[in-house]
Amino acid sequence: MKVLLLANYRPDGQESMQRFADMLSDGLTQHGHEVRVLRPEPRLLKAGGTPKKLEKWLGYVDKLVLFPSVLREAARWADIVHICDHSNAFYVKYLDGRHHLVTCHDMLAIRSAMGEIPQNRTRWSGRVQQRMILRGLRAAQHIACVSRQTQSEVQRIVQRPEGDTTLVYNGLNYPYAPMGWAAADQRLGKLLGAAPGPFFLHVGGNNWYKNRPGVLKIFRRLAVMPQFREHRLLMVGKPWTPAMRQYVHAHGLAERVLEIHNVDNEDLRACYSRASALLFPSLQEGFGWPIVEAQACGCPVVTSQRAPMTEVGGSAAVYIDPEQPEAAAGIIVSRLAAAEAIRQAGLKNAQRFSPDGMITSYIRLYAEVCNENPAFDQIREPRRRRSC
Repeated sequence: MKVLLLANYRPDGQESMQRFADMLSDGLTQHGHEVRVLRPEPRLLKAGGTPKKLEKWLGYVDKLVLFPSVLREAARWADIVHICDHSNAFYVKYLDGRHHLVTCHDMLAIRSAMGEIPQNRTRWSGRVQQRMILRGLRAAQHIACVSRQTQSEVQRIVQRPEGDTTLVYNGLNYPYAPMGWAAADQRLGKLLGAAPGPFFLHVGGNNWYKNRPGVLKIFRRLAVMPQFREHRLLMVGKPWTPAMRQYVHAHGLAERVLEIHNVDNEDLRACYSRASALLFPSLQEGFGWPIVEAQACGCPVVTSQRAPMTEVGGSAAVYIDPEQPEAAAGIIVSRLAAAEAIRQAGLKNAQRFSPDGMITSYIRLYAEVCNENPAFDQIREPRRRRSC
């Protein structure tokens, strides 16, 4: 079948969503389908030549004014259009009845705009945008959800019946696997400028729900325990916020906490393979990629006793209350005594999230979507009326 993948605007910097679209493109092509990837192009927003305060608004023009006509024309080619990220659901109205589905990765921004998450306030422009996205989700032919937690929130907020949504777990977007210690230490030595010694790891950005301040609070408790006195904390992701930097210095952790940016997949694989554990105390998630990545590399995972982290980590992770650092540290000390068993369980759990399994699920879903609603065929041009 002919599949048009609608991917994200590159200047928005949503790297995980770009990787998701690329993984779909590669996988569907390998399964013999014709695939085109389409994304809004930065026609007004030019790199390096735009005042910072204008970037957002020029981006809106690129995405909301200039791109819809391009999408309409491109959609004529496709048997089905897959909007890879729900944040682009407002494009549904430009598909002119083509069969389509939207993958919803989380409902966090929509819930924030609705006032359900008071610790993450949304500005008026953000509220307008999230209302547009919500309208698009309500009009979408079908919605794929990356976790049962996300699916439950879609059904509650978007108010779609269960049959209009399908659970499709994410697959690993890179072949993460355990790296030998010698190779991993060599990579880490180049990355850090010296051998790291034993360390805990966190992977994530500065989004409120990633709870990076909570990671620091947990590590602060672990750092004084006899079995972890030599451990450091490697924080892979965006540069620290001023508040994080202040916390590190105020509590004497400057020599023991390292911030690392712009790592490639093999460097990240080395980090996972050598870490004593991944600390991932997120407050909320839509899925939680690092949980599976770490487990696939044989790294014990410590994460939150909340869905969907419990759904993704299964019985192979160590679960804590992300807002109780003292108690969390105690659980970590106790459970990591059985680190080898946790590693083996994690390796097995990660097999649930194979890339080919995800691609096969989407191919099956495409066929179902193309056949589930004849009304969509009736409003297509006569020359394009055919099933997938």
